[in-house]
Amino acid sequence: MEFIFVTSNPNKLKEAQRILKRKLRHSDLDLQEVQSMSCKEVALDKAKAAYSRLHQPVLIEDTGLYINCLNGFPGALVKWAEIYLGYHEICRLVGRKNRGAHAETVLCLYDGKKARLFSGRADGCIANKPVGKFGFGFDVIFLPSGSNLTLAQMSPAQKDRLSHRTKAFQALAKRLKKS
Repeated sequence: MEFIFVTSNPNKLKEAQRILKRKLRHSDLDLQEVQSMSCKEVALDKAKAAYSRLHQPVLIEDTGLYINCLNGFPGALVKWAEIYLGYHEICRLVGRKNRGAHAETVLCLYDGKKARLFSGRADGCIANKPVGKFGFGFDVIFLPSGSNLTLAQMSPAQKDRLSHRTKAFQALAKRLKKS
């Protein structure tokens, strides 16, 4: 199935192409985002909006960071938490409490009739402070289970072995092979 990967984030495009080992057609179409803690809800809503503007099958990606001691906040609102709080403040808010968290990526492949969702999850915890220079977004504060490095301290190959985004794109790739 041919589709357009809709993202305005060049880092997400680069990572998706690396994981899928193929160049993707893409659009940096600017879409309004429904305000929800649910990545599934955000991805589905954006996929329908993108399809209505492009009239072609689309792939949308949404990622969230769910922090245990904050009742899952910021979830899919992580971009807004970064903008208004910053990662230093998020680490401070977590404090010494249960630092457990998980990252989730949801992909929505939508052809105008049927939506197919693919998800990936990585369990881990929040670092004491932002660390690392690689990656993007919350990579600087997320330590995947079994690692003492944040995603931002890892090489792309290391990150891809543990990443929530990799798991979602692998599920998509498996489905595409069947088509």
